[in-house]
Amino acid sequence: MLGQFHEISLETVDIRASVEFYERLGFFQATTTDTWSHPYGVLTDGRLFLGLHQRRFSSPALTFVHPGVAALVPELEARGIALTLCETGAENFNQIGFRDPFGQAVSVLEARTFSPVARGPSDTSLCGYFEQLSLPVAKPEAAREFWEPLGFVATEELDEPYVHLPLTSDYLNVAFHRPRTLDRPMLVFSDLDMPARLARLRELDLRFSDELPRGLDAHENALLESPEGTLLLLVKERS
Repeated sequence: MLGQFHEISLETVDIRASVEFYERLGFFQATTTDTWSHPYGVLTDGRLFLGLHQRRFSSPALTFVHPGVAALVPELEARGIALTLCETGAENFNQIGFRDPFGQAVSVLEARTFSPVARGPSDTSLCGYFEQLSLPVAKPEAAREFWEPLGFVATEELDEPYVHLPLTSDYLNVAFHRPRTLDRPMLVFSDLDMPARLARLRELDLRFSDELPRGLDAHENALLESPEGTLLLLVKERS
């Protein structure tokens, strides 16, 4: 319903620092268009696309592209979804925005703001394979009821590597975890040999956070924080 996943949009006050951080992790820059007047860059590992925006907005935002986005407005309103942004018309770059019941921001654009990349979704950064964006919600079932009609499919709740309810889609997987696990969103990456990846990242003098979710072994898992405050959870995949 929302169209094709475009990027996870992130607010940054220092886009250069954010770009350099992700490049150290093995991400590379995509070619952006001149759609936005503010400083903007896109970093990708071929599967995950992070849009870095040097402006104020509700971050992170899940951003999709849907040609003819104005036609979505009555359908969303019929579902009881109140728009927080509605810029449509012949003279505008059409875009709309709304929030889920737990405050997660969603944006839908009329067109792409960066060019496709040649790197494939099977490629990885130094972080490993991107699994999902994990979001803190107090009531996962309520989140499931909101997101499934928008094109996400929920599976059973999982206990590993932390308790979470995963939802899949064609281009982006999300998950919902309890706020007591961690009260902030996380980009989750996995690898069978994550300890070796962590050793390499430590050689790059990257600082790890001490907020690792409860129950995870710090020898096999780690939490990184980017300059703009994005958390990256690196977990050992269970064979």
